Amino acid sequence: MAFAPTAIVLDAVYPARAPSVAAVRHAVTVVATQSGADEEALMRINLAVSEAVTNAVVHAYRDGARPGEVRVVATPADGALEVSVRDTGVGMSPRPDSPGLGRGVGLMHHAAQRCEVRLRPEGGTEVALSFALRPGGA
Repeated sequence: MAFAPTAIVLDAVYPARAPSVAAVRHAVTVVATQSGADEEALMRINLAVSEAVTNAVVHAYRDGARPGEVRVVATPADGALEVSVRDTGVGMSPRPDSPGLGRGVGLMHHAAQRCEVRLRPEGGTEVALSFALRPGGA
């Protein structure tokens, strides 16, 4: 009897700190690679996921009231990779004091096939991303 390989899924919580950006990028890359992503897809995935996590690290817990976390879920589905980056911080709003240039969301939209940024009713922000794993994929 042959068994179909089980899809690798990531569902992990990381501290909202700068070192987590690289840790998340690595973990999502493992899932994407095991799911058949080509080099172009990996570059797009790495760019968008890095931006999403960086946004959570820099913006979500800016009030400093409590240490923050970022939950990342990555699931392969029908030739695509679905990634969710969620925080429970203060939500998104313009930040004149931010060191960035406000281009992260635009980069995520450009890199992903689908990018939705939404405020969560229970607090925080969710970035939902979808990527084709190969050209002409999902």
